[in-house]
Amino acid sequence: MCMSMTRRLQLLLDEERYSRVAAAASAQRVSVATVIRDAIDASLPPSGQSRAVAGARILQAEPMDVPEPEELRRELDDLRARRS
Repeated sequence: MCMSMTRRLQLLLDEERYSRVAAAASAQRVSVATVIRDAIDASLPPSGQSRAVAGARILQAEPMDVPEPEELRRELDDLRARRS
C-alpha cells in the first residue's frame, strides 16, 4: 500500500514495548514505523470497515448445526446465570 505520509508523530515507549515492536519489525522485515501503522489500522479500522469485515467473516464461516429455539434459549439462560 503506497500512501502519502503527511503527519509526523513522536511516540515515547518503554523498553518492553519497544522490544516487542522492534522484534515484530525484524521478523516481518519491515520498519518499526510500519509495525506501528499496521497496529493502528488493526485496532482502529476506518469507520464502516469493521462491520464489512465482520460481515465477510460471517458469510465465509462453515455451516453449523443450530439448536431448536427452545434449546438455544435454555443455553443462553444458563450462560447468563453463570455471569451473575
